[in-house]
Amino acid sequence: MVQTPTKNLTLEEFLQLPETEPASEYLDGLIIQKPMPQGEHSAIQTELAPAINLVVKPNHIARAFIELRCTFGGRSTVPDLAVFLWDRIPRKESGGVANVFPLAPDWTIEILSPDQSQTKVTKNILHCLKHGTQMGWLIDPDEQSVFVYRPDQPTTVYDEPGARLPVPTFATDFNLTVERLFSWLME
Repeated sequence: MVQTPTKNLTLEEFLQLPETEPASEYLDGLIIQKPMPQGEHSAIQTELAPAINLVVKPNHIARAFIELRCTFGGRSTVPDLAVFLWDRIPRKESGGVANVFPLAPDWTIEILSPDQSQTKVTKNILHCLKHGTQMGWLIDPDEQSVFVYRPDQPTTVYDEPGARLPVPTFATDFNLTVERLFSWLME
């Protein structure tokens, strides 16, 4: 759903607006509200974040966040999962996690919803890669496929059940196959 403001808003003006449910994103001067997550989207997101954190969080390697606003490069987006290397997580003076993340995630993961534009989501992933993200995943529950994006490399598609999904170098201990990922839809 595209919301057209009465005047063009700057990124700074957008960031002053109240949050919406579901979240709105600021892309190239437009405010676009993400679709409300549905069952398949929610099931994958609910399982994937803890699975990643189980591997990367205990040793302070990285941390996966769900629906975290990331503002950088003139855009403000809310990836379904944003994974940040531990030493790149913005912190408060107290050491706690900051509320504002003014940087690209190290790994961005999007789960396609039925009413969501694959082109828009792909543009968000490519924007992340342009600003330092190591890898992007676009998970398509309907097609049971995962598009994997890396900087300066061709996009690869994983749809064979036994295929192990590639991960960024910091998450090499995280093992997930296409079959296991989509089995979460059956549990």
